[in-house]
Amino acid sequence: MFDKLSAAEVRYEELAQKLCDPELVNDNHLYRDTMREYKNLTPLVDKYREYKKAKEIEEESRMLLDEGVSDKDFRELVESELAEARASLEVISEELKILLLPKDPNDDRNVVIEIRGGAGGEEAALFAGVLFRMYSMYAERNGWKIEVVNANETELGGYKEISFLVNGEMAYSKLKYESGVHRVQRVPETESQGRIQTSTATVAVMPEADDVDVEINPTDLKIDTFCSSGAGGQHINKTESAIRITHLPTGIVVECQDERSQYKNKDRAMKILRSRIYEAALEEQNSKLAAERKSQVGTGDRSERIRTYNYPQGRMTDHRIGLTLYKLDAILNGDLDEVIDALITSARAAQLEASIDESAQQ
Repeated sequence: MFDKLSAAEVRYEELAQKLCDPELVNDNHLYRDTMREYKNLTPLVDKYREYKKAKEIEEESRMLLDEGVSDKDFRELVESELAEARASLEVISEELKILLLPKDPNDDRNVVIEIRGGAGGEEAALFAGVLFRMYSMYAERNGWKIEVVNANETELGGYKEISFLVNGEMAYSKLKYESGVHRVQRVPETESQGRIQTSTATVAVMPEADDVDVEINPTDLKIDTFCSSGAGGQHINKTESAIRITHLPTGIVVECQDERSQYKNKDRAMKILRSRIYEAALEEQNSKLAAERKSQVGTGDRSERIRTYNYPQGRMTDHRIGLTLYKLDAILNGDLDEVIDALITSARAAQLEASIDESAQQ
């Protein structure tokens, strides 16, 4: 472990030097990748330096005690510092084990989220709207920015489907656990008998792909323009500003009609298209890594039922980790930290267990 930590510290210092190089600053892609690696190493190196400082205190205290300290009060002070340093070393060692676990290279990326109403008709579309509001409020709490790309709104204000970008630091690291089927149990607004109905909506979370991640040949694209539908006044309904892009090799179709500008709609549609192609490549790669999939907490399967929101009981249950919280109103208002932190902790614990098992087999 300490060989890895020492190598990480050396690499960290190398990156710090590189970031001061004016030539690197002029190369946007290289600067971005270097800064990303530097930021990823920072928590690990900071914790390693904290460990080395505690180790130094422990060794100095032990040496003083071995030399035989005659003064009683001073000896008690040294013994106290030794015990404190050893306790710190034990805690820091466990933290370092977690920090040394392989990182998801996409964790610090922006996110593309697609929400679709599932079983339940209009009620499912209304629930899709509730989920969009929940993620919007969670993004606001984290200082992230939301950009709607495409929305198919229903008459009652729900969404048959809505696609949006979440731009912010470490957005994917927190939102990636939201992929799957979300189930709601409540009395619908459309129900006059007061009966509880179960409806679903699917959520797909994808890391936003950069130009360099996915190379798209322009000849593989079919681009159509059409008039935007829905609210927006005469301009948005009469001008062919909406864009539909079809990626011929994969059959992926992306639409964007949220902006008045055809250029902006095309730009956003291309972001979604790149992310979908990138996600498909990741899924293919992950399917070949069975051991890694065992350590995941349902981060990619859209068909997996992951969560239930029960309105009558004010309850939310995440089925993957058996977490139940009776604070549904707060959660639907964007207070997702407790849920997401529990998912991250569970994923890390599973990953650590898998790592220990692998080391034992070697």
